[in-house]
Amino acid sequence: MTSTEYDLIVLGAGPVGENVADRAVQGGLSAVLVEHELVGGECSYWACMPSKALLRPAQVLRAARQVLGARQAVTGELDVPAVLARRDSFASNWSDEGQANWVAGSGISLERGHGRITGPKEVTVTAPNGRATVLSARHAVVVSTGTDALIPDIEGLRDARPWTSREATSAKRVPASLAIIGAGVVGVEMATAYAGFGTAVTLISRGGLLDGMEPFAGEAVARALREQGVTVLLDTRTTRVTRDEDGITVETGDGPTVTVEEVLVATGRTPRTGDIGLETIGLTPGGWVDTDDTMLVPGFDWLYAVGDVNHRALLTHQGKYQARAAGDVIAARATGAPVADARWGAHVATADHAAVPQVTFTDPEVASVGLTAEKARSAGYDIRVVDYDLGRVAGAGVRADGYAGTARMIVDEKRHVLLGVTFVGPDVGELLHAATIAIVGEVPLDRLWHAVPAYPTVSEIWLRLLEAYGRP
Repeated sequence: MTSTEYDLIVLGAGPVGENVADRAVQGGLSAVLVEHELVGGECSYWACMPSKALLRPAQVLRAARQVLGARQAVTGELDVPAVLARRDSFASNWSDEGQANWVAGSGISLERGHGRITGPKEVTVTAPNGRATVLSARHAVVVSTGTDALIPDIEGLRDARPWTSREATSAKRVPASLAIIGAGVVGVEMATAYAGFGTAVTLISRGGLLDGMEPFAGEAVARALREQGVTVLLDTRTTRVTRDEDGITVETGDGPTVTVEEVLVATGRTPRTGDIGLETIGLTPGGWVDTDDTMLVPGFDWLYAVGDVNHRALLTHQGKYQARAAGDVIAARATGAPVADARWGAHVATADHAAVPQVTFTDPEVASVGLTAEKARSAGYDIRVVDYDLGRVAGAGVRADGYAGTARMIVDEKRHVLLGVTFVGPDVGELLHAATIAIVGEVPLDRLWHAVPAYPTVSEIWLRLLEAYGRP
């Protein structure tokens, strides 16, 4: 057994952990990443990047078919093997050599193996060959271990060897039929992707579709999925799943029984904290790790939790945002530099609470930031909801024949600032950052009137929303 000391130890070398370590090193500290899988984490190999690579080709094909002139030129179908090969390139063929080289080039150390907290500021790493290394931190330990797919307690489901998001995004062949249990972001994106490949997809949700977003978003995506050939079963419970030589049978309590080649579970995430030694410092193994806005765990002056594992906002970009704040504040506290931990300060993740942007890459896309109307009312705001038909914007009509979409803004009537914005329509993800800036900056509506959108672009929706609202 060997022992090594660093200023900072980071458990988990995904994009969040990498960013924490990088910011700390830039702040003058030494840092080590501990990783038992691939450096680069879930997003690089099994989530953000491969999933979007799977979605994009069919999206481009559908977009071409929505424009007269281009439509006539599209004479072939999607080349699925080529799509999978392109996906492999975005996942670096599941090699982390490039990411590991970046870590080394950034002055960050890397320990490969399973890390467990074995005492205050102490992590023991067990390498694949069984060798144990004890790491000691002078200043901080960061838990950035991410999440795993949640497998719900449905009879027979585990024995049926279901796909999770990992298998869906890394599949080497496309099944002829696929049932998806769950209609959140992963469920609807994978339904979109596999329907584009020609798979017969059945999407099963015990509630609605994209619950938690504006209701019109889920309704629009459900319509589109059905138009793409997906069987969408809402308010339908999955009661039993069995696998035999003929395939997988999915039984529902109030709907049809479906027999498919594969079944994908997309019902949420669970924290990877079951075997990282939390019990040695008085925390609960397998649970989410609460933090303050600097990502410091209450009751500790050395333990931080960053990214999905703290359950604040399970999105890669939000985790990296937290990581920048955490890495900087760890360095500041270690060196005695000033700490800016007031709201919107350099060392806090204020945006996690009410300014989180997210794009769901279905067709149509759903792009949202901030509060929905329901959440704003529940929070006690006096609001006004303004909707506008995106298809009536000139730039949208140029983009696609029969462009259909909806925009909604939620206005705080006391301050006349935006609390939330949702766009549904083709390529609306590119509209989202303007909305995010308006919400984070608390830009008054009377000032937004002076942000003139170029004509004819889809961004003209901002003018139309303001016109529909009227002058404050």
